[in-house]
This record gives sequence, structure tokens and C-alpha cells, in this order.
Amino acid sequence: MSTPNFSIDPTEFSGKRVFVTGGTKGAGEAMVRRFAAGGARVATTARTAPKNSSLPGIFVAADLSTTTGAAKTAQAILDALGTPDIVVHNLGGSATPPGGFAGLSDELWMDELNLNLLGAVRLDRAFVPTMVQRGQGVVIHVSSIQRLLPLHETTTAYAAAKAALTTYSKALSKEVGPKGVRVTSISPGWINTTASQAMVTRLAKDGGTDEETARQKILDSLGGIPIGRAAWP
Repeated sequence: MSTPNFSIDPTEFSGKRVFVTGGTKGAGEAMVRRFAAGGARVATTARTAPKNSSLPGIFVAADLSTTTGAAKTAQAILDALGTPDIVVHNLGGSATPPGGFAGLSDELWMDELNLNLLGAVRLDRAFVPTMVQRGQGVVIHVSSIQRLLPLHETTTAYAAAKAALTTYSKALSKEVGPKGVRVTSISPGWINTTASQAMVTRLAKDGGTDEETARQKILDSLGGIPIGRAAWP
């Protein structure tokens, strides 16, 4: 992925330490590159190392859906950067099979909650107290439009976890906002990434249709997108 073709102030984030979870591809990679282009010291994490060796900053290989993975990551970031000035919780996704709510086992529910909610909660516990002590910091939770418009056939648990993330984010903002730490939740619509394409392929296969039909079904379920396609990272 190349740097966006528009003017960037190379000093915009100068002196800032930024940590982006799930930052090796898709929207997360775009964030890492944008912060780095603005002069920030960046770090990111994912389960496996990025294939693109040009990704800037520090990389930590860990599974944030586990308590040990979150603890390992937090310590690695603290050792390398100290407490970040900006934390972007971009990690998320869904791997549940189709079949609606009845096909969701307890294990699948916990997988979605650990990935889309609890990973952020655990890292916030590691970083936010120090942000509060110094009276400044920014935490961004990347939720989803599906918190309100779930795809009931395949992403019920994901959507519920993202709704919980949004509520948690609001509660945290009310608690630490008066102490100088800004917390915000953003809810992007559909973004064209390898993960979103994989979902289209999976829906087409499971539904016995072609990918264009599956893609349109997603667009319709999200209330329609005026430009008729997903956004680019």
C-alpha cells in the first residue's frame, strides 16, 4: 500500500508515540503509514509478521484475543516506546460461520468478544492509567457500522461485540475525559480490504451465489452506500 497522494505535513505528529493494533494490512496498515508520514514513532501488532517489509515502525507478533498476548504486547510497547500518546484499537473481525444466532456456540461468542472487545479493554488497562497520571493521551476505538446494522446471517456476534465496544468506549470517555485523556469511538462503514473480500467470497460460497450478488447483499444490509461500493483504506 502506497502513501496517499496528497500533501502531508511531515511534522504533524512529530514527537508522538502511536500504537495501532491490527496494523499490518487494510485500514490498520493505512493508519500506520499515515501516522509515520506525519512524523510519529509508530508501533503495531498482529498475529503474524507483515509480508510487506517496508511497513514502518515497531512490530510485535502477538494474539491480542488472549490475556497473555495482550500482556506480552503491552510490555513490548512499554519497553520500546513507553506509554503511547495515541492508541488506536483497530483490531477486529469475524470468522463465525453462517446460520444465524442458532449456529453460534459459546466458544464462537467468546472468540468474537475476545477479538473485538476484550483485547481493547486489556490494553487500555495497561496504558490509560499512565495517560491519566500525565493528564493527556488519546484512545480511539474502531467500532463498526454493524453495531447498528448487523448482518444477521453471519456477523451477529461480531456486531454485538462492536456495540459493546462502543458502549465501553463511551463509559471510558466519561471517566477519563475530565482527567485529560480523550477517548473516542469511530464506526466506519464497509472498507475494501482482504478481510472484507474474504467475507464476500465466503457469503457467495455458503449462499450458492456469485460474489457480485453477495457483495450487493452486504451493501443492502448496511442501508445502501450512495457511491455503490466500499471505501478504500
